[in-house]
Amino acid sequence: MAEEKTDDKGKPEPPIDDVITTAHVLGDLNYVVTTGRIVLREEKTTDDAFDGHEPTAEVFVTAYVKEGVDPLTRPVTFAFNGGPGSSSVWLHLGLLGPRRVDMGDAGSLKPPPYGLTDNHETLLAESDLVFIDPITTGYSRPVKGGKAKEFHGFTGDLESVGEVIRLWTSRNGRWLSPKYLCGESYGTLRAAALARHLQQRYGMALNGLMLISSVLDLGTLIFDGLNDNPYPLYLPTYAAIAHYHGLHGDRPLAEVLAEAEAFAEREYLWALTKGARMTAEERSDAVSTLARLTGLSADYIDRVDLRIEHLRFFTELLRSRRRTVGRLDGRFLGWDADYGYERYGDDPSMDAIIGPYTSAFNHYVRAELTYRNDLPYNILTNKVHPWSFKEFEGQHVTVADRLAAAMRSNPHLRVYVASGYHDGATPYFATEHTLANLAVPAELRANVRVEYFEAGHMMYVHEPSRLAQSAHLREFVQPPPG
Repeated sequence: MAEEKTDDKGKPEPPIDDVITTAHVLGDLNYVVTTGRIVLREEKTTDDAFDGHEPTAEVFVTAYVKEGVDPLTRPVTFAFNGGPGSSSVWLHLGLLGPRRVDMGDAGSLKPPPYGLTDNHETLLAESDLVFIDPITTGYSRPVKGGKAKEFHGFTGDLESVGEVIRLWTSRNGRWLSPKYLCGESYGTLRAAALARHLQQRYGMALNGLMLISSVLDLGTLIFDGLNDNPYPLYLPTYAAIAHYHGLHGDRPLAEVLAEAEAFAEREYLWALTKGARMTAEERSDAVSTLARLTGLSADYIDRVDLRIEHLRFFTELLRSRRRTVGRLDGRFLGWDADYGYERYGDDPSMDAIIGPYTSAFNHYVRAELTYRNDLPYNILTNKVHPWSFKEFEGQHVTVADRLAAAMRSNPHLRVYVASGYHDGATPYFATEHTLANLAVPAELRANVRVEYFEAGHMMYVHEPSRLAQSAHLREFVQPPPG
């Protein structure tokens, strides 16, 4: 990282864009990559007098543009992950970009130092790609003297990422290009909110959203002791994970999920609502069914009053085998130091994934993209917390209303939603619940496409899922027929 420059009075010079452009080839795909930090600026006024544009942050962006095509007809996809606190490395080197991590999968992980390989299924074949790291993730930071916490919240994050999208679109002459957003996890909540924000703030209408491991309503996920919604919405995921680990015998997964979904949306909801008004027989029946579906003991389910919290489940499911299962991906197994713990210490699926992606990116950005920065690249950081949701004080956090408003305002907006059956972070049945209650007219429901994968949160670490999803996304960015 270069030394700080000063003017002739010894004052620090304002930051400037720090980007590198390189040319690459993948098969018959010729493309250029521009990577580095771009400076965000904010209009300042004092007593209605314009003071200029003050720099606020330096945002790390990696943009891939195919050569030799008309940019006005070429789609562009803006991508980011979630957290909050995650860089965009997962979508970048796991699914969308022309290079991808080579790490193996659950049960067959490769040893360090891992590696990179060509991604012949890259979305770059059909769309230019712009990966954005929100402030404090990746190499993105506030300017010197700036306050990071101004970006560490729903609105600050939304406005800064939206400004990156506007700025890149304007600088590269892409206002008439088809435009898509691709988000994963909290990035889906960001993407849905951005669809409305970009419409209202800049008049920018999008062609589509790609929501990977979606969460649009945090009220479907948060176990706070007062909210019963997550318990039935997690049940089919618990059943899928139990099935993967052999606790449903030779029953087909589809059959197990159908039973779990039916029980979750009827009897389970009724039992939680009924509470102490259930008869002993009714309670016994509910406990017995939950035990069969989840693989947990009837005694355990009775002791937790039919309410199975997710971290407890991942710790309890295979306790008798002295193993824990992953939250992000329930196919992964881990060990703990003490099998009397109520909740495990670490997520074995995150332990498996973070090393390969960290190594791969730090090599790739320097050796292949020739960008160098001495800052640590924050793959996933807790420095963004506490994350502010002050805009939702007194209510749970949801952007389903904003997505619905964006779709009603722009009836051409299409939405692709991808869920992993073994994802214990954003369970697929919670996503179904949110989509089923989306406030859009019946004729717009055909704009929403939902796909499922026998994998977890980062479903692309599972090779069959990666190949299928890559094909879906390449098809999704094509102009719709007619």
